[in-house]
Amino acid sequence: MSALYATARGLYRAATMLAGPAVTIYLRRRLSRGKEDAARFQERFGQASRPRPPGPLVWLHAASIGEAFSVLRLIDKLLADRPRLHVLITTGTVSSAQLLADRLPPRAIHQYVPVDRMAWVRPFLDHWRPGAALWVESEIWPNLIGETTARGIPMLLVNARMSPKSFASWCAWPSIAKALFGGFARCLAPDEAEADRLRALGARDVCVTGNLKNAAEPLPAAPEALATLREAIGARPVWVAASTHDGEEAFVAEAHKQVAARRPDLLTILAPRHPPRGSDIAAQLRADGLAVTQRSTGDIITSTTAIYLADTLGELGLLYRAAPIAFIGGSLVPRGGQNMLEPARLDAAIIAGPHVENFRTIADAMDAGDAWLRVRDGATLADAVERLLADGVLRERLIMAAQRVAATQDDVLDRVAREIAAFLPDTEAPHARP
Repeated sequence: MSALYATARGLYRAATMLAGPAVTIYLRRRLSRGKEDAARFQERFGQASRPRPPGPLVWLHAASIGEAFSVLRLIDKLLADRPRLHVLITTGTVSSAQLLADRLPPRAIHQYVPVDRMAWVRPFLDHWRPGAALWVESEIWPNLIGETTARGIPMLLVNARMSPKSFASWCAWPSIAKALFGGFARCLAPDEAEADRLRALGARDVCVTGNLKNAAEPLPAAPEALATLREAIGARPVWVAASTHDGEEAFVAEAHKQVAARRPDLLTILAPRHPPRGSDIAAQLRADGLAVTQRSTGDIITSTTAIYLADTLGELGLLYRAAPIAFIGGSLVPRGGQNMLEPARLDAAIIAGPHVENFRTIADAMDAGDAWLRVRDGATLADAVERLLADGVLRERLIMAAQRVAATQDDVLDRVAREIAAFLPDTEAPHARP
């Protein structure tokens, strides 16, 4: 351990210890705004709300809803392959807990991750005594990592993301990065570029398995909700603009107006990436002369609705099933795009802008397979939507091509499972407080 890291760790532990009262106040303010779970608030302080089941237990930590969804198939596989194993999955958001409440199989338990103070980390680990810890992507909590390592619990970094921006930040603190990333027994990277960045930071035993998110199961949708939405849409031509970011709603509005000039009954479904922006977006669209129906307020689609604003969480599976054409947001503004495999698995033809850096491997595969339409602004977005509405053969060709690309990602799950197998516990781990 370098002197710099030892000093930094000591300062961080001292700071988090002294900040206890302030952190508690902050959490209570979040609770008052509905951003913490009132029924399970004690979990944020390391106090378990469920007993530990007997036998071997592996702990997965996934930061929020996207990471949690990406590991659902991995959890299913681990439990199917090991009949005595239990899985504990921790996340930090209410939305991810709501998702997991309906999706976790038997022998899998959700808890909120404790805030990163030693006084709260230690009782969490004392209670659950995991035989191994799988950290998903790149959320790093120094106290939790340090205490897990000190107890001899093997840790693996799964789907280990390391963007160029994050890499540059870590490079400013090389000894700290080496101590933290070197604490993982194995790192599973989505691609060679991220693997090289992890190795440069001191991670050991780095291997490339592909992106676990690319092997996620199709997004869910309640059958009753889907039937209701399809009935409301009826025979109207419809498309969805999904996961839009600030600045993209103007492009969507422009596209809607251009297409609606030829198709007056057009319905555009708009699902912002951050639903709390819904009221502001609705006001902007109405100021632009568009009739908006807002899902979060319980409004229903009528014959005069131009934009159906789906400002709710976790419903993209519903929307992709209801619309045969999907524009993927975060791509007309420099936000790196979103996962094109999600609509591909749900029979939607894909449109996206030029900014797809976050999913470059998949975008390249889609390019090679001629599986999507690329646009650059509202006018070209309108042209793409009109082409796909008018040409069913083109729409079906894009859908089938995108499905072929999605099918190539299914073996990622098996590769990840093979790489972590040697670290999973066969018996109950006796790991105690050091």
